Amino acid sequence: MRLENLTVVIVKSHPLLVETYRNLLKEIENSRVLGYRIIIEAAFDYQGAIDLFVRFGSVERRVDLVILDLKVFDSRKNAYLAGEDVGSLVREYHPSAKIIFSTTFKNNYRVLSILKSINPEGFLVKADVDSTIFRRAIVEVLNGSVYYSWSVSRWVNKLVNCDFVLDNWDRLMLYELSQGAKMKDLPAILPFSLPAIEKRKKRIKYLFGVEEGDTRQLLLHARKFGFI
Repeated sequence: MRLENLTVVIVKSHPLLVETYRNLLKEIENSRVLGYRIIIEAAFDYQGAIDLFVRFGSVERRVDLVILDLKVFDSRKNAYLAGEDVGSLVREYHPSAKIIFSTTFKNNYRVLSILKSINPEGFLVKADVDSTIFRRAIVEVLNGSVYYSWSVSRWVNKLVNCDFVLDNWDRLMLYELSQGAKMKDLPAILPFSLPAIEKRKKRIKYLFGVEEGDTRQLLLHARKFGFI
């Protein structure tokens, strides 16, 4: 019996982790629990992920599952960008693909923001996960279910009444401020007027609970909550 191909893309900055994920995916393939031949592709940085997803989209190659970190290395800036940016790219070029985030970072504010903005099919905090749970998550997501690890499941109940969402422009603003940019410089970087950027900054300060704080306090909380 010829097995149908299933394409999984791993976006990780560390080759050793990619190899570990490859081996676990091959174990799933060999178990025949899904009945697919798993084709594994990998990107090790932000630009590599962009190139891969755009290229696959241009030739209408289907992507079934994307496994990605919250932080993805950007070789152009020698820095880390948010995995949400890659997730948004996947939603744009491959809307039928399922997404599983994995992270070592345990922060409910960041997780809840991603659940609202990207709505991934899976979310794994690595401290909650062993190889058995990872395999179970893959199988359940590919079978049409949603899988959150224990820590994430605890936070999901807070999502109903939570407005804690930062979009990519909010995060870029925080990143540029953390790199020393001044507010007056940001209209040259972001597609907004200075009053609009000030409004965004005021909203984020409110969400972080530092309405009366200065930029330093804002950035301290942004780091605490995992947004920079």
